[in-house]
Amino acid sequence: MTVSLIISTYNSSATLAVCLDSVLRQTRIPDEIIIGDDGSTDDTAMLIEDFAKRCPVPVVHLWQPDEGFRLAMMRNKCIAHSSCDYIIQIDGDVILSRHFIADHCATALPGHYIKGSRLRLNHTASERIRSRRRYCRWYWPLSTSLLKDREKAIRLPRLLTVGLSHRYRSSGTGLGANMSFWRSDLLAINGYDLHFEGWGCEDTDLELRLQANGVKTFKLFRSGLVRHLWHREKVNPHLPEAYQYMNDKLSRGEIVAVQGIRQCQQK
Repeated sequence: MTVSLIISTYNSSATLAVCLDSVLRQTRIPDEIIIGDDGSTDDTAMLIEDFAKRCPVPVVHLWQPDEGFRLAMMRNKCIAHSSCDYIIQIDGDVILSRHFIADHCATALPGHYIKGSRLRLNHTASERIRSRRRYCRWYWPLSTSLLKDREKAIRLPRLLTVGLSHRYRSSGTGLGANMSFWRSDLLAINGYDLHFEGWGCEDTDLELRLQANGVKTFKLFRSGLVRHLWHREKVNPHLPEAYQYMNDKLSRGEIVAVQGIRQCQQK
């Protein structure tokens, strides 16, 4: 199984630097890394160029003009560019645990996609990490830097986590900052729906269409963790309309996105 790591970013070079540093420290390096850049104008390009020189696998930087929050389009472009069987998707504001890639790979099942989880760091710890622009030690469950869910920091042996994960069915939606899929399953539904612009709903819509197409899901248990650096929550005033669009489409049985990966390949 070959693996693509897709990382989404926008004008957050200090945060992305920490994320990329954690990628280099993985016990299992992905076969390729694709960084989807939604129009950054800071020093992100130089950061990625330097990272690519140090990274032992191919690194691709895909950039699109800043015309609003177009994460769905950027992720589709990354999926279309990927040449691997399996895709692990994260955001550029997370720090990967050392076994993150290995955990996703060990737990992957045909006909399933994986929902990961996160530990959220507080503002003070996040700013300290950004100022260093590099990976730092994993936080213990009792660390004051963690906002909540401290028990997630307790890592269990892999044989145990794989078995428990395959049985861990969660009714909640997944986090776009920590998910993985078989590329063929994403292509079958034409990926993300380009209708969604602005924060929110694009991940939920993708999940529901995957499930409607027969792809099952489970959540990683005590493995494949990321630490999420604090940032102000984005606000999308059009979120209610986005959910209405999604629900109306699903009620009509529309599983394949009319505007999705195939249309991004043409752009």
